[in-house]
This record gives sequence, structure tokens and C-alpha cells, in this order.
Amino acid sequence: MNEIGVGVIGMGTVGAGVVQILLENADEIARRLGFGLRLVKVADKDLDTDRGIQVDRSLMTTDAAEVIGHPEVQVIVELIGGYEPAKTFLLEAIRAGKSVVTANKALLAVHGDEIFGEARARGVDVGFEASVGGGIPILRAVREGLASDRIERVYGILNGTTNYILTEMKEKGESFDRVLREAQRLGYAEADPTFDVDGVDAAHKITILTSMAFGCRVPFDQAYTEGIRDLTPQDIEYAAEFGYDVKLLGIAKRDGGRVEVRVHPTMIPSDHLLASVRGVYNAVFVEAEFLGPTLYYGQGAGRRATASAVVADVVEIARNLAKGGACRVPARAFPEDSMEPAALKPIEDVVCQYYLRFTALDRPGVLSKIAGVLGAYGISIESVVQKGRDAGQAVPLVIMTHEAREADVRHALGEIDSLGVTLGRPSLIRIESAL
Repeated sequence: MNEIGVGVIGMGTVGAGVVQILLENADEIARRLGFGLRLVKVADKDLDTDRGIQVDRSLMTTDAAEVIGHPEVQVIVELIGGYEPAKTFLLEAIRAGKSVVTANKALLAVHGDEIFGEARARGVDVGFEASVGGGIPILRAVREGLASDRIERVYGILNGTTNYILTEMKEKGESFDRVLREAQRLGYAEADPTFDVDGVDAAHKITILTSMAFGCRVPFDQAYTEGIRDLTPQDIEYAAEFGYDVKLLGIAKRDGGRVEVRVHPTMIPSDHLLASVRGVYNAVFVEAEFLGPTLYYGQGAGRRATASAVVADVVEIARNLAKGGACRVPARAFPEDSMEPAALKPIEDVVCQYYLRFTALDRPGVLSKIAGVLGAYGISIESVVQKGRDAGQAVPLVIMTHEAREADVRHALGEIDSLGVTLGRPSLIRIESAL
């Protein structure tokens, strides 16, 4: 075999990076493969913007159908994002008998079952390493490196924007709104940061990771998702006093016959490796039955890191094609026909420790009333901090609980609110102290 033809749909930030690697690293890739990867066709709506690389104009088109239908294209890379027309393009390519590569985590989290099922039926590969963790090879590690082991737990810092915001809030003591504006100015956050700061992006990724780690189908809309908008510098400061850092974590755990899948701000011990992950970097902590804990760390986004992961998928697929086959390893680590719907554990049944911060009236008996309600729901207190005195006014009251059931905590907070001894909504942060 002399070469494999590659087509690219979408030449934005990551797409331009993919084209750059295919052109500039062609000799290195050929040395690894024993044959070349040839860029055959590139489709994008905008053919005029300068992307910092020189591409033969004859390779460019505004029509994705020219890429999908080109007889010399054997691997198609989709990098336009979103649900449509990305889904249509991928399915058309698969039905045309072509293997595909994508970084589209939203599409795979919501429509993955259909896409992977179609690929299996047509006998083609789907590469999607860049959809989770950018340039971190976490999916390949789960799919092949841990193929003999039983994964028990996954914790991931899966969104660089939120990790940057939380890092800045801790180190500079500034508010969420102020740090978000700065992140947008620096290009670390989108003009509309909703998917990032509300946890949706991380939820897409932990959904994909869970299906691969546990071999089950996970409905994206059933993953509990909570963002970081309500976090304050005060909460992060208190967390540090108790020996914790606050991170937006994607969490997946086995629990008997059920699976926990959730995204929310989480307090983790400050001496844990995940706590040291700063700025826009990502990290995934995996605990397996025999291997034990492993940590995967690196750049979770950006042109170069993401493009590197995309082209690595193309290289892997090219190796399969050179051997005359595909689907050497199931895309999601387990054969598609063996994957059953996950029995998801609802957030109400989750058991963990809790950080609770109340704005409590500084009056005699307030703490005992709050503690009494918590006790009535079987929630025991590990420690209490109350700073400052301003008789008759409101002061922060922080309570760290022992392990408790989420539903009991929520019921207790509702009853405490009705006592009339606190102002506003309390802050609640879940704690993973045994990480």
C-alpha cells in the first residue's frame, strides 16, 4: 500500500491544526506507518480566511458531499461540531463504507449509540480520542491499556475553562463573574460560556468515558449535571482551611449493580494529585481492580493538542486499513451488542460527605436548631466553623458532615430554611474525601 486518502470536513481551529499536521508531519507519519497519509479534500463554508497554513486551493471545497463521495478518500475527519449537519455527514460517510474520526463529544454523548451501531453494521472504524481530554490519550488507555482489568471509579477534570476559573478564584480570591470576564478576554472562555460553566461539556465527556469504562449505554440526559456559577471565593477559602480544593469533577462509579454518573463542584483533598491540576489543563484519575490508581494529565483543548489526538486516530485507522480490515478493537472498548443500558443511580441516592455554608442569624440557639434538624435526618456533623460575631446580624456558619444520603440532606436543608434562622440559600458542595 502506497498511501491512504484523508478528507477533512471543517477547517476551524482544530481542523486547521489537523491539516497542518498532515502536511508538515507527513514524513514522520509515513515512517511510522510504512506508507503515507495523503490529504485529498477539505470542506469548509469559508475558503478565504487565513488560517496560517498553505493549502492547495484545488483541495478545497464548500461542499461536504465532495469529501464524502470522493473515491480516493478512505478516512473522513469531521470537525464542524454540533449535532447537525455533523451527524448526517458522519452517517453518510459510514454508509459509504468509510471510517471516520471526530472530536465531537456532544454528538457522541447524545447520538453515540446510533453512530457506533451503524459503524459496526458497516464494518468501519470510528475514532474519537479527541472528544475527551483533548490531547490526553485517555480513551485509548481505557480501551486497550486497561482491557484486562475491571475499572471501578473514574474522576475527571474535563473542562479547561472551569478549571482555569476555579484556579484563579482560589489563587486571587476573585469572584466567579470577574474571573469569567478575564477568561473570555484571554480566549479561555467562549463569548457564551454556558456549556462550560454549567457543566454540560464535562457531562458530555463523562458520559462517553462511563460507557467505555463500564461497558454500558449511558443516556446523556440522565447524568446529574451542576455547574460552578454559584461558587464563591468564600467557599473556596473555607475549603482550603479544611484541607480541600474545589474542582468541577466528572465522576463515574460502580455501586453494586448500579452506576453513578455525575458532574458537579467537588471538594477533594488538597494533597491529591488532581488538586494540583491548575489552569486550563485536564486530568483523569482511573482506579482499576488490579492496576489500582492511574492519572492521565495534559492539555484538554486547543488547536495543537486536539489536532494531535485526531491525527493519531487517523494513523490507527490507516494501520487497520493497511491490514485489510477494520474494527480490530471495539470503538467503545466492549462489543456493541454486549452493551446494555446502565442502571443509573439517581443523585438522591448518592452517599458522600457534604460542605454546607449557611448565612445564619447570630442568635443563641441557632446552631442547635440547625444541628437538630440535621440529626433528625440522620446527618452527623464532623466539624463546625463560625467566624465573627455581630449580635442579631447574619454570619457565615460552615458545617462539614459525615457521609449522608443526598435526599436526606436536601430534605434537611428545606426544613432548616423554614426555621427562619438563616438568610438566602445555603451553599452545598459534595466532598470526595476517600478519592
